[in-house]
Amino acid sequence: MRHTISLLVEDEYGMLPRIAGLFSARGYSIDTLCVGPTLEEGISRMTLTTHGNDKIIEQIIKQLRKLVKVIKVTDLTERAHVEREMVMLTVNAEMGAHRQEVFNLVEIFRAKIVDVSPDSFIVEMTGNAEKVQAFIELLKPIGIREMVRTGTVAMTRVAATRQQPKGNEETFSQLTLNEKV
Repeated sequence: MRHTISLLVEDEYGMLPRIAGLFSARGYSIDTLCVGPTLEEGISRMTLTTHGNDKIIEQIIKQLRKLVKVIKVTDLTERAHVEREMVMLTVNAEMGAHRQEVFNLVEIFRAKIVDVSPDSFIVEMTGNAEKVQAFIELLKPIGIREMVRTGTVAMTRVAATRQQPKGNEETFSQLTLNEKV
């Protein structure tokens, strides 16, 4: 099962290799990894995705919590959260049907064309991993020349963090959790 794990770490030289080393030393793989600063100076957020059964994920989280410069570890998988990836693709877009087909897909997926040449577009699209992958699969027959894809970034939903009055619990469908933001 795919898990999304969020870490708050001290922004210190060598933290990224320490985290990656923890995974590689135990034979676990990191599918995606994003690191960036937070509002608090000296603190960074790492969001990583990995695969494994519940026992393996529990071991990973225990090991991450043991690292000295790790402040907080959260497995977002079972929590209401929002996650996004971004992809930028150079796509064949020669005049005619292919060009129009790319325009149509860009509109359907709420993507953006960020650069244009006579025979290609650079397209940018943001969404959850499944949406990004679906977009890529539909563009493959047209011709993808180059692709750059970020890792997952994720946050706990605001509605999930506030207290609901008794009897007024809000429920979320999968569509609400991952699409409507």
